[in-house]
Amino acid sequence: MSEAKAIRYGYWMPVFGGWLRNVEDENMQATWPYVSRLARRSEELGFDLSLIAELNLNDIKGVNAPSLDAWSTAAALAAVTRSLELMIAVRPTFHNPALLAKQASNIDHISNGRVSLNVVSSWWEEEARMYGVAFEKHDDRYARTSEWLDVVDGVWSRDNFSFAGKYHRIENNVLQPKPVSKPRPTIYAGGESETAKNLIAEKCDAYVMHGDPPERIAAKIADMSERRARFNLPPLVFGVSGYACVRDTETEVKKELDRITDVKQNAAGYANYQQWLNGTQLEQRMSIDEYSVSNRGLRSGLVGTPAQVQEQVARFESAGVNLLLLQFSPQLEEMERFSEAVIRQRVPVVA
Repeated sequence: MSEAKAIRYGYWMPVFGGWLRNVEDENMQATWPYVSRLARRSEELGFDLSLIAELNLNDIKGVNAPSLDAWSTAAALAAVTRSLELMIAVRPTFHNPALLAKQASNIDHISNGRVSLNVVSSWWEEEARMYGVAFEKHDDRYARTSEWLDVVDGVWSRDNFSFAGKYHRIENNVLQPKPVSKPRPTIYAGGESETAKNLIAEKCDAYVMHGDPPERIAAKIADMSERRARFNLPPLVFGVSGYACVRDTETEVKKELDRITDVKQNAAGYANYQQWLNGTQLEQRMSIDEYSVSNRGLRSGLVGTPAQVQEQVARFESAGVNLLLLQFSPQLEEMERFSEAVIRQRVPVVA
């Protein structure tokens, strides 16, 4: 896991059929043909990574809408792509760690070393109940995650590995073949509570953040870098989420912002707003119009003219960001535009 020298461009795979809670049909279907086409085209457009979210219910369009399974989708995408890093979200409360490590290693071989994990300690209590999974208090979920990470790392790195903890117990595990990625597939994680940040600094490889302006992100990077240094480990990789849209004029930019923040509170995607707030420990509260776009994406300031977005990307790069995790709507059309206006036009910032 080497430190990136220039910013990388990632995107959220639209496994929910979109990213806007106030727009019923975003022309991006939650289907295998759509995501397969998108993944293959994204490599040609210059994107480096795709984050495949894991929820069994549709977080964006409402619980009755279709959504794709993260793990079977990732395995299929591994076989039809060539360069795209597949960051697969995984929630420890839903997966036995040794079995998940085996599954991830197998997909890593299919992709020839392009698998990484985004470890999420869950927030949606209703979903857990509907799928028969225990939902614990915030800090208990992170305690489980801590053990879970120890088991995954242990079975990836050596055979005859045993572990006995409060949540997990395995004896003389053998996992073959080991992952292609060395020393292991990159483990990303996010969180804004003290519990989350301390765990990530000690046991993960990368820290992914909700959307925020570059100056706020720079302060978070400094904080996490200081926490990381206490463990004498290699530097963390830093990623930031953002909603991106490029338009030629300020008038067109304003029109698009009005469209994506026009709150329709009868839309099914708003039904879990309070559950989301209650299930997380955020540093900042989100208004319901911001919730129209997931992951605080608008706060990253990546909606604007080509010059404005290029300048904002440069500010993130200067702040120490290695990876942008972007959402677009409609996905394929906006990624084409972003590639032409930003990715293919920018010269990386030289530190």
